[in-house]
Amino acid sequence: MPVPYKIPQSVLVLIHTPALEVLLIRRAEADPAAPAFWQSVTGSKETVQEPFAHTAVREVAEETGIACGPGSPLHGQLRDWELENVYPIYPRWLYRYVPGVVMNTEHVFGLQVPQKVPVQLDPREHTAYQWLPFAQAAARCFSPSNAEACLLLPRFAA
Repeated sequence: MPVPYKIPQSVLVLIHTPALEVLLIRRAEADPAAPAFWQSVTGSKETVQEPFAHTAVREVAEETGIACGPGSPLHGQLRDWELENVYPIYPRWLYRYVPGVVMNTEHVFGLQVPQKVPVQLDPREHTAYQWLPFAQAAARCFSPSNAEACLLLPRFAA
């Protein structure tokens, strides 16, 4: 059965502690020569109608095992930063989108957790995680928009 094309609308969720330590996860890559792709939680909407906040809650749970939706202790800690990044889709991932789609719109959220918490990764998507001070996390991110979000953390965590 063919996999449906991805929607070019996604979320970036910067998970952090009150001490401004940021969770980064490393993407699993089939190419052993590929650089280490460290990033925050990201993911596309499942439908065009899905609210960005629902996408954020779903992706955080899928990629880290951290529950932040209604009924969880972290409910209410997900903050919409009301920032959007529009950027070209990396050529290596264009095949996932409808032919001709080359740009993605990324909506940014922050999720504060009380302290560094262990996460549960899906090894098909991510192979490692680490907690870093926000400036070090920014330097480690492969995505410029993710690095920028890390550097903006002091402004949004206050």
